[in-house]
Amino acid sequence: MAKKIVIVGGVAGGATTAARLRRLDEQAEIVMFERGEYISFANCGLPYYIGGSITKRDALLVQTVEGMSEKFNLDIRTLSEVIQINRDRKTVTVKHLPTNKTYEESYDYLVLSPGASPIKPPIPGIDDANNLFTLRNIPDTDRIKAYIDHEKPKKAVVIGGGFIGVEMAENLWERGIEVTLVEMANQIMAPVDYEMAAILHQHIRDKGVRLILEDGVAAFEQNGRIVKLNSGKTIETDMIILAIGVKPESELAKQAGLEIGERGGIKVNEYLQTSDPSIYAIGDAIEVKDYVNGQPTQIPLAWPANRQGRIVADHINGRDVRYNGTLGTAIAKVFDMTVAATGNNEKTLKRLGIDYEVLHIHPNSHASYYPGAFPIALKLLFDRKTGKIFGAQAVGYDGVDKRIDVLATAIKGGLTVFDLPDLELAYAPPYSSAKDPVNMAGYVATNLIEEMVETIQWHEVNDLVEKGECIVDVRESIEREMGFIPNSINIPLGQLRKRLNELPKDKTIYVYCQVGLRGYLAARILMQHGFKVKNLDGGYKTYSAVYAAAKEQPTPIQEQKTESVMPMNIQATTTLDACGLQCPGPIMKVYQTMEQLKEGDILEVKATDPGFTRDIQSWCDKTGNTLLKTTFENKVFKAYIQKGKAAAEQKVVQKKDGATIIVFSGDLDKTIASFIIASGAAAMGKKVTMFFTFWGLNVLRKKNAPPVEKDLLEKMFGMMMPKGVNDLPLSKMNMAGIGPKMIQYVMEKKNVDNLETLMKNAMAAGVKLVACSMSMDIMGIKKEELIDGIEIGGVATYLGDAEEAGLNLFI
Repeated sequence: MAKKIVIVGGVAGGATTAARLRRLDEQAEIVMFERGEYISFANCGLPYYIGGSITKRDALLVQTVEGMSEKFNLDIRTLSEVIQINRDRKTVTVKHLPTNKTYEESYDYLVLSPGASPIKPPIPGIDDANNLFTLRNIPDTDRIKAYIDHEKPKKAVVIGGGFIGVEMAENLWERGIEVTLVEMANQIMAPVDYEMAAILHQHIRDKGVRLILEDGVAAFEQNGRIVKLNSGKTIETDMIILAIGVKPESELAKQAGLEIGERGGIKVNEYLQTSDPSIYAIGDAIEVKDYVNGQPTQIPLAWPANRQGRIVADHINGRDVRYNGTLGTAIAKVFDMTVAATGNNEKTLKRLGIDYEVLHIHPNSHASYYPGAFPIALKLLFDRKTGKIFGAQAVGYDGVDKRIDVLATAIKGGLTVFDLPDLELAYAPPYSSAKDPVNMAGYVATNLIEEMVETIQWHEVNDLVEKGECIVDVRESIEREMGFIPNSINIPLGQLRKRLNELPKDKTIYVYCQVGLRGYLAARILMQHGFKVKNLDGGYKTYSAVYAAAKEQPTPIQEQKTESVMPMNIQATTTLDACGLQCPGPIMKVYQTMEQLKEGDILEVKATDPGFTRDIQSWCDKTGNTLLKTTFENKVFKAYIQKGKAAAEQKVVQKKDGATIIVFSGDLDKTIASFIIASGAAAMGKKVTMFFTFWGLNVLRKKNAPPVEKDLLEKMFGMMMPKGVNDLPLSKMNMAGIGPKMIQYVMEKKNVDNLETLMKNAMAAGVKLVACSMSMDIMGIKKEELIDGIEIGGVATYLGDAEEAGLNLFI
């Protein structure tokens, strides 16, 4: 007897199930109900039809009712909503929407593929906002496109920074609309981690989109013309796209008594059967098993729905095929960039308490000497003990999809990071490098596991800076003009072996370069010379993606879909092709070329390093040259630079409001003067650092310090030197200790604070007291002997603060 299968819902899951069922069983009776008009459409392409990249609406229709019915002999009933499942008699109640008539349809097997619907919370004013849209299907698309075509909105607010929200922001921008993107979390694109999303944040802002993070919608006012945020900000807008996520359409299953998961998805087993074995469920409506960690989750993506549809059809026809879980491999276009991810991210691993190791690399998408190579920011998460790959993320302009696909395949194939260097991947200069980025990730992971190097992460750096740790920048000095970690000391890699004596051996040295490679080489050198060292994973590039963007530095001329605001036709005197070079390559080439030009000459530079437009702006600001214009065309960044200070002279010089004081002397009178000056500077709002070195360290010593272990020479130094402020001598008229007593008496009589009080007041006013670590080592002074609140730092700490200071004193 022929089986009768009823399918609820079309699109990816339902349509795939129906087609596979027919290929396996010509005799089966297959009925598909769809409450909408369209049974199979490209829902992932809807934003691009709105934006104009897809010009023909019919291209979105993957299958028509007529075509699919004839090809697969299916009974397809559109505009028909299944409103009830009658499990006791194995029927469904169907409502024909045009007539509102209901009837029952029997089944042997029922397949639920209702999908997920956009979340629309009860925000005040949402029902009155007649310019608010959600995007799920073809009718939604038609309404949005018609509104744009006829109403000609100038401003739009997109609420939600997920896939749909970001894609809609881009496509509205493509239509020439001024876009504001609002996201309640601290990042967009939740499948990737914060530092990877930060790259996208900057790119979106560079495009002229206003990005608001960590702020949600409090209300819609004036029929949606005003969006009021939780922070109190208000945004005027002509239209609103609400894209804050989707929820599984599981109400039908719930009413039928089928088991529902914690997140609202329909629970299924490995065969995709619900708690009723004759009822299957697939697609966005179900709860799936996370392929990596085995936990239940919701992952609404197209590939799982298609795969699940095929498996259900196979199982109904007696085949032992199982669904092993969802890996969550996903990709999105974000203006000119691509972001992709597979497996678990760092947030998930932390939440589940899974131990993991992380690495960041920035290899080129293909051989750098072949035109069009772009760096890829690639992140890999893995088990340090076993090498198991937990997940990967990538952001870049080219080659992102290929690498994530390879890593997704590696995870599904059970490969570990030890296997990645052995992958023999296709190579030719236009497509890859002899060592593909995936191979490189494997090499770096292996180095970490084999303890060839220890690393620190981008989010740990600022704490190290605050603690005054020794941070060494091994880049070339010109690279620091484009930014550096505060308080870091610059020793280029090529000079490192000759300058080892400048580094302490009794504390950890933290090294960094631009992307991590030179930092690794520096770490290997230092480790083999007896130093304890850690390398900054991903280098300054990963660190600055977060912190340079957080400072909201000025951006290059924004590219917008409006008429150009540059009336002049720039004629370059010289052109420079720096494509394929990574930082500092393009800047070095610019520097060398500009040296040969005359005042007023214009250089046109082409580069493919994404950081080039920001780097060149910083470089021009610091060298007195003029950045006329930047563009991005055909995957090439262009910059036009005029040699000379004409424009630079018109810029406001940033005022340096800091003050630094080196206290070399241990004399009472000089120390008093130092703290009076420091307190006065702090009172004027200056950021003050006092750097105590050699004899000045005695000022910071405790009178009754705890006993500490010292060698004989250190003990002798300790006995001969004054302990704290009450034992300090005068520089003149000390008179065997009588002079200091006289000064202290006069200060008390004149109602002047004594030195101890001056020090406390200065520290309370925010004056930073730093003890020189090198001088402490020489003079045998230990940290336990110093008063509370003192930072220990090297010369880099002082130089970092001195660079931002308008007042520098040596006392």
